[in-house]
Amino acid sequence: MRSSKRDLLVLTKKVSVDEKELQLEVEKLHNLLFHVESVDNFCIANEIIDLNSYRIIGDPIRIKRIITKNKLKSFQFVNNKN
Repeated sequence: MRSSKRDLLVLTKKVSVDEKELQLEVEKLHNLLFHVESVDNFCIANEIIDLNSYRIIGDPIRIKRIITKNKLKSFQFVNNKN
């Protein structure tokens, strides 16, 4: 798996942590975040509010098509369903 350029803050209850243990934990976190942060999961968890046509777009395929464009049209907003 390729290395991701992100800052992670790993908190543990232990006072001293072995370097191998820490590297394993960071690698597990990178692996987990790699799968969770996919475009498909983003499209499932979000919707687009389109005030130009007064509708809410919830279909992941249509959301992916709109998101992959360079910019949203004016008065189109990405809203998290959570």
